[in-house]
Amino acid sequence: MKTYTPEDLQEEGYKPAPAEYFTGQAWLKSYVAPDNNTNCIVSDVLFAPGTRNNWHTHGSNQILVVREGVCYYQEDGKPVKRYAAGSAINILPGIKHWHGASPNEVMIHTAIGINTEKGIVNWLEPVTNEQYYAGEIK
Repeated sequence: MKTYTPEDLQEEGYKPAPAEYFTGQAWLKSYVAPDNNTNCIVSDVLFAPGTRNNWHTHGSNQILVVREGVCYYQEDGKPVKRYAAGSAINILPGIKHWHGASPNEVMIHTAIGINTEKGIVNWLEPVTNEQYYAGEIK
């Protein structure tokens, strides 16, 4: 399992993610920002082990491509799902959800937000430990 130091991440172009939207440590690396010509956003997000983002929704589809580790993903009212590296998740507009790393390893996904003129993200409450650990194999 590869390890990452803050210095390595900074050298690779990652910046700390806003702490108010994550439980644990996450870093962002932006590739495409929305502007007058491009209505999408493309970023890598690196989640330290056990890190997850808050519940949130998007105004349009968000596509996640899991590049490393295991992505925990949950839609409101449904069980936590696990997605291995190489998997893609198409999240429909308005679906309340969260995603993050498994407890024991880093997870990196590429996040693609389309039709950003409809809104990028609506942040909600943090994911509880009970909700997060519901994804663990018993």
